[in-house]
Amino acid sequence: MTSEIRRTFYPLINCADVAESMEWLEKAFGFKPADVHRDDEGNIAHAEMSYDTGIIMFGNGEPGRSALYVAVDDPDAHHDRAKAAGAEIFRELTDQDYGSRDYAARDPDGNEWYFGTYRP
Repeated sequence: MTSEIRRTFYPLINCADVAESMEWLEKAFGFKPADVHRDDEGNIAHAEMSYDTGIIMFGNGEPGRSALYVAVDDPDAHHDRAKAAGAEIFRELTDQDYGSRDYAARDPDGNEWYFGTYRP
């Protein structure tokens, strides 16, 4: 019997040029492109790469800044808890067109945390 991997944590790598970074990670470290979504202008809006059972996701934020995506089963309750604790919510709870319901917050050190139902 094979069991499906249920991942929870997804590192989010911010890059100045996502396509260039993906090409380099494939060449240098053996990561494999897993999913690439482009906007109407052809720019990469979301991308994922895999290595063994791990997945990393990419953003177009400030290079070198830490971020993490965490899959949660109840994003509404999670959002309410974070907000009540004083978390800086910089992207409100929203239903995404790719099926996730998620939000984003910063911790006191400025690291970005994304929480939602998306599980690649």
